[in-house]
Amino acid sequence: MSRFAVIRPGHAARLLLMLAVLLLLAGCTRGMSDLRDWVAQEKSKKGAPIPPLPVIKTFETFQYSDDGKRDPFSASTAELQPSAAASGGPRPDQDRPKQPLEMFALDSLKMVGTVGLGAGMEALVKDPGGVIHRIHRNEYMGQNYGRVTAIAEDHVDLVELVSNGNGGWMERSASMGLGEK
Repeated sequence: MSRFAVIRPGHAARLLLMLAVLLLLAGCTRGMSDLRDWVAQEKSKKGAPIPPLPVIKTFETFQYSDDGKRDPFSASTAELQPSAAASGGPRPDQDRPKQPLEMFALDSLKMVGTVGLGAGMEALVKDPGGVIHRIHRNEYMGQNYGRVTAIAEDHVDLVELVSNGNGGWMERSASMGLGEK
């Protein structure tokens, strides 16, 4: 028998792996002296000069006076007084209690059918939550004070009140067809 033992293949791989790990760990023990030297060297360098701040331009102030020019930052007298369109014309009835379908936008409601005949016809309207409501003539739905004016088998006619932009209101016709959304 020889003096040297035979190394099996599995043992050789483990031995090589352990040697590689030991070499890697030995390389990490050098310390941080080179990093500290580099930081000290960078700190000792003189930095680039900072450019001076730009000169701030001063602007001439303008005092609004009674020389015929209106101050653009205050409300005009025409805006403070109600316009002719705001004083007359249609207005939403703020005193009546809101009806359940007035909290939904009109385009989110869907007509799904009708019940009854003639003047007693009711529309069946589904809200976004899937609840079906019975709607009669002169009831309200939609967020623009939409009052139901007519109910037919295939549609519901409404009159909405929308702001005209001058503080007043104007009527706008709308309709909801059967099966539309």
